[in-house]
Amino acid sequence: MVKPVDIINYWYSDELKKHWFSSTPALDNEITNYYEQLWEDAANGKLDEWMTTPDGCLALIIILDQFPLNMFRGQAKSFQTEGKAIEVSLAAVSRGFDKQLSTDKLAFLFMPLMHSEKLENQALSVRLFAQYNLADNLKFAKHHQDIVQRFGRFPHRNKILGRESTSAEIEYLNSKEAFKG
Repeated sequence: MVKPVDIINYWYSDELKKHWFSSTPALDNEITNYYEQLWEDAANGKLDEWMTTPDGCLALIIILDQFPLNMFRGQAKSFQTEGKAIEVSLAAVSRGFDKQLSTDKLAFLFMPLMHSEKLENQALSVRLFAQYNLADNLKFAKHHQDIVQRFGRFPHRNKILGRESTSAEIEYLNSKEAFKG
């Protein structure tokens, strides 16, 4: 039986840290092979009891928000559990779990809020990254917020999610300033 500490130790291992924002096909396959069933369990609420602790919330967020980006890269399914990850992040903050985790763990606790296409979550993301002085993350949070303020969503997801892009979004996606995900 996998426990929250197992997920956290895996995600924060020196080897994984190198690939947080630049994965490889081999790593994507590894995460799929080891954790796809756990992701399905989390998606179906079978791990909701983990939400009672700070580490449990963090582990759930990694499973629901980060692992699918690796397991289902380039597919709509990679965003399937984003909403649940946001719920876990909001619950963790409302319970004060952010005050109980080390600073290096907060970035991923707040990450689902940065991935949200809802402005209120974007605003909270910016506020939390600023509050904890996570400067690098704050820069990206502000950038994400600007995109959602401008377009109401992330245009780079349109194709994957089968959404029609507006002419403004197409122009943006073809520009040098475009965020591609």
